[in-house]
Amino acid sequence: MAVGALMRTVLQSGLIVLNMFIAGAVSAQTPVPSAAPLPGANSFAEPQARRLIESQGFSEVSPLVNDKQGIWHGTAKSGTGKVQVSVDYKGNVSAHPQ
Repeated sequence: MAVGALMRTVLQSGLIVLNMFIAGAVSAQTPVPSAAPLPGANSFAEPQARRLIESQGFSEVSPLVNDKQGIWHGTAKSGTGKVQVSVDYKGNVSAHPQ
């Protein structure tokens, strides 16, 4: 393989990895409405629920409130907007427009 072809292959591979990284970062910032939250006996403390929300790419998470169904609720920033977020007893994070 010629040096030019090898460099082109390496560069193309790098661009593919970069595109995958960017796509992952963008999708982590986009809230996806889901059927969650599921009611159940929640074993998460508020700091754990907050970390789960933040691990999904949300920022500026408000204080969270645990309701009688065991679901943590609050608001957070996603991209440039605020959304309502929740964490159920399984650790499922869901977000809905405010």
